[in-house]
Amino acid sequence: MTSAVLFSGGLDSAVLLAHERAASDRVVPIHVRSGLAWEGAEAQAIARLLAVPPLAGRIEPLRSLSVDMRDVYPPTHWAMTGQPPAFDTPDEDVYLDGRNIILISKAAVLCARLGCGRLALGPLAGNPFPDATPDFFTAMAQAMSLGLDHPLEIAAPFAALHKEAVIARGRDLGVPLELTLSCMNPSADGAHCGACSKCRERQHAFRDAGIEDPTRYLTRM
Repeated sequence: MTSAVLFSGGLDSAVLLAHERAASDRVVPIHVRSGLAWEGAEAQAIARLLAVPPLAGRIEPLRSLSVDMRDVYPPTHWAMTGQPPAFDTPDEDVYLDGRNIILISKAAVLCARLGCGRLALGPLAGNPFPDATPDFFTAMAQAMSLGLDHPLEIAAPFAALHKEAVIARGRDLGVPLELTLSCMNPSADGAHCGACSKCRERQHAFRDAGIEDPTRYLTRM
């Protein structure tokens, strides 16, 4: 079976990529760029991760797609300016309208062209957003399969896991978690800001997993 994975270089998607490789004959990583402020840093994290074990030499070449959202989100939007909500803000404050709709739609077309029957992405337990529910993924799989005349499963293998469980799985799979990027305002050299809500989630998850956090933060809250 050939599987495609929406891969951002983040902790969850890196572990997902290794997870899918263990279960599939071929795995194609797909990075979708939409004009968001941190995507350059994502690309650097992706390059680092694909150059080392357990991913190097075992994963198909990266496919990079673009769906420009700068004509939808205003220039002042936090995801355009790179000024995310603060450390203790709720998940709802970083909601990007239709994010999974955008990612899945274009990736699904590529999957049909490549003959991939499975597209995996990495939402975790407790995700509050409407485009990360089982009903949404089922409906999107049906729509993409019909519209492309190509059977496509849209899978969220980690939907019942919290981040600390994903970290533990990544450790067991040998994923170099220190090379992953889970930050909405990273520095030019790839350090985590330490002050956004994604950094908070990462710090707390390593703590809850009982695993030393190898991440380089500019500051720790």
